[in-house]
Amino acid sequence: MLKKRIIPCLDIKDGTTVKGVNFEGLRNAGDPIELAVKYEQEGADELVFLDITATVEDRKTFAGLVKDIAAQLSIPFTVGGGISSIEDVRTLLEAGADKISINSSAVKNPKLIEELSQEFGSQCIVVAIDTRLTSGSDLVYVRGGKLATNLNTVAWAQEAVSLGAGEILLTSMDGDGTKNGFDIRITKLVSEAVSIPVIASGGAGNADDFVKVFNETKATGALAASIFHFNEVPIQELKKQLKIQKIPVR
Repeated sequence: MLKKRIIPCLDIKDGTTVKGVNFEGLRNAGDPIELAVKYEQEGADELVFLDITATVEDRKTFAGLVKDIAAQLSIPFTVGGGISSIEDVRTLLEAGADKISINSSAVKNPKLIEELSQEFGSQCIVVAIDTRLTSGSDLVYVRGGKLATNLNTVAWAQEAVSLGAGEILLTSMDGDGTKNGFDIRITKLVSEAVSIPVIASGGAGNADDFVKVFNETKATGALAASIFHFNEVPIQELKKQLKIQKIPVR
């Protein structure tokens, strides 16, 4: 059985780690490099860095910061935000990122997924999906969660896989930052509909939430931010709890 991955997420704005609730009300959570090093020491399996305003501000992701992060880390990390071309991806991979995450640009131009996976291999192409239950339908949102599309979340996940995505990062906007638990329903639907790894994101509040998402869905990774940034759930303690519950972790 695949070992489950615990993945801290660092949302970056103006070079600082920030965290909000339902994608709103951001507060400062510290220096991204210091946090990254701390998480590696505590046993994180991977890290995700998202330049959360790159798309909205129509600029490229922080290659300089990626280089600085890569110099300090030995665990894999994914970078996302403002990525829209083969050149963007090459720059970030050369700066030291292991994987890149695309969201709005993939929705705008699905062929981009295919182009990137052919150029760099699907193993480093993560398609991030921000989803919200809207008028009874699971819809994909873009531009940092600000704009609804008419895409069905499960159908879009399946299309992303068919185009060459190697992994899905699924964020429930309804759960984001609430600490009410992962959105089991949509995570279950997506993780059972695709053949590639799915990372659950949005809503983690305690160790039990991780136990639940791993026991009740096919997610292979679980991502969280504020509970790690503000020392509410230490990673070592979380992994200990998962092992007690017979959930395989590294």
